[in-house]
Amino acid sequence: MASVIAQTLKDLGVQHVFGIVGIPVIEVAEALIAKGIRFVSFRNEQAATYAASVYGYLTGRPGVCLVVGGPGVIHALSGVENARANAFPLLLLAGSAESHQREKGAFQELNQVSAALPYTKMAAQPASVSSVPPLLEKAYRTAYFGRPGATYIDLPADIIQAKLPEGASIESVTNPGAPPKSMADPSRVGQAAKLLASAKSPLLIVGKGVAYARAEDSVRRLFEATKIPFLPTPMGKGVLPDDHELNMSASRSAALKSADVVLLLGARLNWILHYGESPKFRPDVKFVQVDIAAEELGNNGGDADLGLVGDVGLVSQQLLQALGSYRSPPVPRAVAENRSKNVAKASKTESDTTPPLKYQAVYKAIRETLSEVVPKTRNIVYVSEGANTMDVSRSSFPLNSPRNRLDAGTNATMGVGMGYAIAAKCAQPEDLIVAIEGDSAFGFSAMEIETAVRSKLPMVIYVMNNSGIYHGVDPSAYSSSNPLPSTALQLNTKYHALAEALGAQGFEVSTIDQIKQATEKAVNSNKVTVINVIIDPGKDKKLEFGWMASTKPKI
Repeated sequence: MASVIAQTLKDLGVQHVFGIVGIPVIEVAEALIAKGIRFVSFRNEQAATYAASVYGYLTGRPGVCLVVGGPGVIHALSGVENARANAFPLLLLAGSAESHQREKGAFQELNQVSAALPYTKMAAQPASVSSVPPLLEKAYRTAYFGRPGATYIDLPADIIQAKLPEGASIESVTNPGAPPKSMADPSRVGQAAKLLASAKSPLLIVGKGVAYARAEDSVRRLFEATKIPFLPTPMGKGVLPDDHELNMSASRSAALKSADVVLLLGARLNWILHYGESPKFRPDVKFVQVDIAAEELGNNGGDADLGLVGDVGLVSQQLLQALGSYRSPPVPRAVAENRSKNVAKASKTESDTTPPLKYQAVYKAIRETLSEVVPKTRNIVYVSEGANTMDVSRSSFPLNSPRNRLDAGTNATMGVGMGYAIAAKCAQPEDLIVAIEGDSAFGFSAMEIETAVRSKLPMVIYVMNNSGIYHGVDPSAYSSSNPLPSTALQLNTKYHALAEALGAQGFEVSTIDQIKQATEKAVNSNKVTVINVIIDPGKDKKLEFGWMASTKPKI
């Protein structure tokens, strides 16, 4: 039956499966390999499901992950929840105890369907051998039709190991193809267009849903015609070019506070956008939200009666037609001045190369070196995780193409970095994958360096080593008799040496020249390379995540 499972996945168009094998799923993994599907074997189920989930985001088809039952499924649920929160299409497959051993304390026995159900669009177990292919097809299709998310299929050992009677056959499945797309209600589109046309300070917010939907062409046409100032969410970067003068990222707070009408494309009014509420937004702001799921409209500070349900690309075309010759008013003077001031301030900050180095100076050196050594025709995908590492990098690496920034996402999930980098290289093998990791975040999945080396998936990984979570501590604390703070990590851990032990190339750097030399060697070597960047521990910094600080209610 393992061969039937593999053939079904092949018929569905699956090219990669991520996971970890063990009894009874080894047979499935070997059958996948025999069918020409690449099986990428990880060291931890969390990293494997993170990889599969972002593979789904990058390809527009569900990423598939295969794990063992019991603890394997529990570990994998981190990736399943990450897929749910970010609306990434994922199909998780797991082995389970033989059917006749249920409730007897079988090997790794767990009610895995019940465990997965809260985080999935569908979780099921086949009732018979013949029901496996249609159930797999349904789970695969469900993961990416409608709002994307995770699905789960439980594969009991007796199903996997079943032998078909000689001459028997099981009906094959058909690839569902691209999911259907719909337009919004024309009357509501007209209402939205009138509201936008009346705005004194409109703002276009572009979320990662636009990137996932491959709607960049439609959204760019809408933007070019209307010239509405825009603000990308972290993974919405590149849908519209970061280097455009109407990109308000450098004046984010001022732009949000100034907006009286917001056109919200492929994004939700969650913590990342401060719930669409005061004090970050005006109390009287109106949201024209475009989403594939009607239940999302009206949440938090949103306006349900102004929402548009449909494919963001098609709805953007409808809005473009309804707006006619409309052109946005100019950026408010105060917002423009704030943007100019912040751009100048950022330029000054990243030019400060006084040791020990800060994030901004390191990122400038990386950015400039990559610009010199990577051909203009080669795409770069940036992966970033870690609070300060990720937050600062968002503005340090401008993007002009979508789906080129992968980060901790809606759940701010730490540990996604190596899985995301490996998946990106599988999905887009010609691209250069650059992972920028906080040292704490890197610790969640550092062993996957071995996975990348073994799988021959070259990439460049920077570990921003400040010896702590959020920030490090005074080096003298390590020789004190007092206990270290909970945020402290070992001082200047040799992550490059760990990489070398795992078969990768490693460098330790602490100066701008060393960063540039290591980056050039890494890119030209076409190997898995870890560059351990020793930076300022930031021991006097306040422990706070900037985006959340301003939304705390006043007491």
